[in-house]
Amino acid sequence: MSSQEDGAAEQPGPDTTVGPSISSSSSSLESDATTGDIITVTIGATVPTGFEHTAAEEVKEKIGVDARISKDRGRIYFPISTDKLFQVHLLRSVDNLFVVVEEYDDYQFKQSKEETAPKSSLMVSPLMRLWPTPSSKSHPKWRPSAESQAKTESAPEAESSQQDSGEAAPEAKVMKFRVTCNRAGDKHSFSSNEAARDFGGAVQEFFQWKADMTKFDIEVLLNIHNVEVVIGIALTEESLHRRNISHFGPTTLRSTLCYGMLRLCKPQASDIILDPMCGTGAIPLEGAIEFNSSFYVAGDNYDMAVNRTVNNICHIQKRRADKGSAPGLPIDTVRWDLCNLPIRTSSVDIIITDMPFGKRMGSRKKNWDLYPSCLREMARVCRPGSGKAVLLTQDKKCFSKAISRMGGLWRKLHTVWVNVGGLHAGVYLLKRTGAVFGQTPEDVYESRGTVNAQGDEKDDKELSEVTSGV
Repeated sequence: MSSQEDGAAEQPGPDTTVGPSISSSSSSLESDATTGDIITVTIGATVPTGFEHTAAEEVKEKIGVDARISKDRGRIYFPISTDKLFQVHLLRSVDNLFVVVEEYDDYQFKQSKEETAPKSSLMVSPLMRLWPTPSSKSHPKWRPSAESQAKTESAPEAESSQQDSGEAAPEAKVMKFRVTCNRAGDKHSFSSNEAARDFGGAVQEFFQWKADMTKFDIEVLLNIHNVEVVIGIALTEESLHRRNISHFGPTTLRSTLCYGMLRLCKPQASDIILDPMCGTGAIPLEGAIEFNSSFYVAGDNYDMAVNRTVNNICHIQKRRADKGSAPGLPIDTVRWDLCNLPIRTSSVDIIITDMPFGKRMGSRKKNWDLYPSCLREMARVCRPGSGKAVLLTQDKKCFSKAISRMGGLWRKLHTVWVNVGGLHAGVYLLKRTGAVFGQTPEDVYESRGTVNAQGDEKDDKELSEVTSGV
């Protein structure tokens, strides 16, 4: 059975579909599942670590319910009635969705593997609420299509036809499943693989399902965080953070993380939003789709990065056109030198970008020169007094030093600590102060002073040539 050690966030599952969980507190669970009555269920969602509160705010805003933030970072839980399940597809901040079958707040694990393993069969019992015993002729069809809201709303008719055909079939289809264990904590006597294997064995023995790691119908999730255990059914096959990108680069950001960064700066109608190091265009693409009243300028100094961004934009435009939506997006792409942007001074409302960490892209040594130069140029193009910047970096020491050398052009408002590919990084929200660019201490306009000095030498040389000619 598959496993993910120490609280990994991604949870693949069946084909991006949605169906009801059965709340562990519901006493009429079994009858509700069989009669098809509307019930309230609990949905679990994995989100970018650090942006749990942002995801909870989005759930409240778009679904109208309060979300509970898990003690295990990167997860939230919220209730929803089964007739409104399609609304979960409005969420842009969630990576994966799963239905909560059972929760144990204080599960008493034994000290040895031999004592813990037999309890796996007891933990399988909550799954009986979703499926009847193996001898039953039919299984509840709780996974309506989730390609769109329209398809989801029409699911009841599809379900009834599937059930009718299922009853007419001479043999019931053997369900294929896998178990994925996500475990965090160092006081367990077992590994994630061992937990997934034992729990999967109990599921297979009781339901007579067939284990299949790749072509499965159902993915059972076993989330263990210290003494907390959550059993669930995965609702997403592929993480939703891949929704916008078809051409990936070495450091492509998750679309869900991009959304969290965008919400942090609160884009307003007619804002000019700049990503000077766009990479594959993940940030401006997410913004152009979700916050489409603003205009986005995406640029990079690498040809390949610009080409990837253009290809991703074209991919989204074609997908929108195929669905009958307006294909146009409020976004433009440019190749430029990020330390000498071809943009008018004080003309940009928001700057939002993923700065090089010095790991996969660039180097820590180069960052000591790059960060002050690009922060200075960002300060030049950003509107004094009202402009904002949201910058992601893992090179925290270099970034803090560079900010301190800006002569008060930038002021830190807030920092969100996130996990990016296993690296502890910071998302910094900066405010552009009212300080006038070029009238702050020498280190702020040092590079521009060098350019002016070169210009003065050129003027002196031309003047000398003219004088000698006379």
